[in-house]
Amino acid sequence: MAAATLSLLNIFSIKNPNNLKYFYSLSLLPLKGLHNPRKFTSSATISSTEPQISLNSTSVNEELASYISCSMPGKSRKVAVLLSGGVDSSVALRLLHHAGHSCTAFYLKIWFQEDYENFWSACPWDEDLKYAEAVCNQIGVSLEVVHLTDEYWKNVVSYIIEEYRCGRTPNPDVLCNTRIKFGAFMDAISTQGFDYVASGHYARVIHSSYEANGPSRLELSGDMVKDQTYFLSHLSQGQLRQLLFPLGCITKDEVRKLATKMELPNKERKDSQGICFLGKIKFSEFVARHIGELEGILLEAETGNFLGKHRGFWFYTIGQRQGLRLPGGPWYVVEKDVENNVVFVSRNYFSFEKRRRRFRVGSLKWLNGPLVDQFDQLLCKVRHGPNFYSCSLTMEPGEDCKEDAAVVHLCEDDQGLAAGQFAAFYREKTCLGSGVILESWDDQGFPVCDKALEIAKMKDKSTLGKPVKIMTKQESSSPRNSKHKHIVEELNKESMDVSESHIQTSKDGLMSSSPLILFHKLKEKLMCIF
Repeated sequence: MAAATLSLLNIFSIKNPNNLKYFYSLSLLPLKGLHNPRKFTSSATISSTEPQISLNSTSVNEELASYISCSMPGKSRKVAVLLSGGVDSSVALRLLHHAGHSCTAFYLKIWFQEDYENFWSACPWDEDLKYAEAVCNQIGVSLEVVHLTDEYWKNVVSYIIEEYRCGRTPNPDVLCNTRIKFGAFMDAISTQGFDYVASGHYARVIHSSYEANGPSRLELSGDMVKDQTYFLSHLSQGQLRQLLFPLGCITKDEVRKLATKMELPNKERKDSQGICFLGKIKFSEFVARHIGELEGILLEAETGNFLGKHRGFWFYTIGQRQGLRLPGGPWYVVEKDVENNVVFVSRNYFSFEKRRRRFRVGSLKWLNGPLVDQFDQLLCKVRHGPNFYSCSLTMEPGEDCKEDAAVVHLCEDDQGLAAGQFAAFYREKTCLGSGVILESWDDQGFPVCDKALEIAKMKDKSTLGKPVKIMTKQESSSPRNSKHKHIVEELNKESMDVSESHIQTSKDGLMSSSPLILFHKLKEKLMCIF
């Protein structure tokens, strides 16, 4: 990784939560209802049994005591805990319970099992709910099921479909956090008097210790690999003030160890992957069902060669490698012509001169108010992960009631920028906010040749005939064979030196031809191996 790319894995690693520089305020910050509070679509309370594990156990208590710094210990609050049935949210619930809070667990049901009943043989959320119930039963916490399928469809899924239809690549996780988990769900419980909403996210919220309605800060977690501030970067200050993230001070490894010590029923369960509402459905199947398929062509960006056909540009995103089904690869999607349903591909995606370091972002949202100065010396994430870029911003004030935008200047190139994704901005370890990457790239985009652009605009593409035969890269040009060729050349040079030496020594009658014969046999064997 280039030196300018900042990896903060060790800088903010927190091994002992008791040594935190910042502590949560113990002042009560009441949870204020959001606009248009509404009742649950439907709900069910699952009765809990007596705890199976005593929290008075000295070993368990001592183990948990050193991990509750991010759980606001010291005064009991009424906390709504989002419980998914996974390990992270389960450990978060136990830490909050140990910190002395009055907890109620909530499971959000957002599956589309009615639409996809033919895709699975068992209920997709049944297993999650059983694990969630078992975790609650251990400590006598009640569990309620909140149905938000309609809200999820209106606020997340429909947006995702429209973005893909327009050729962009949205981020469902960011939208789910802002619009569902900490949006529609907060609306649903706004009349129940909860002080905070908590979840198993890896992030830290620093609440003001000076005033009840003072600003809160979103900061990097103690585990930079699992850190999820990127997915939380589009929240509002009003949402942030109402949140608790108990796992913000510990690492994923520590969470797994705690799950084992707590004897959680899901302690061995794997982390979930993919988009939450799809379950076992492949994303391509979901897109095909809601957008459909439309045959288009694949063109090589550098030559304009017709390489094959595809099912629709919305199935592909910039940087995608899988699903192209082209020989002689690896091939990557480098650009898309949305109007003409053409996908441009290349085998030179990682070529240095074809990367981007400047792009525009819109739909900006700042957690602590708009930036008014100091637009340089910032950090930027363009995807979830531990790596940052140093960057600077140039603000572009909106005209005619349009939203402000900004031009982002990265310190180095990034080859995977995709319109529709989010770019999150940081100053040191504090997340400032984020914006959506726009499709209006600068002139540093991947260069598509004029021939390819002309072919893409052709009305009747049937005249292209059959796809060209793709030539695979010659094995002789591979680094491995180049290395072997170099070794053989060295052997030849040594052979010439030995031959000359042999001729000279033979004249003097001091050396026979045997060593030279053995050397040539050795060279022949090496040639066979290579």
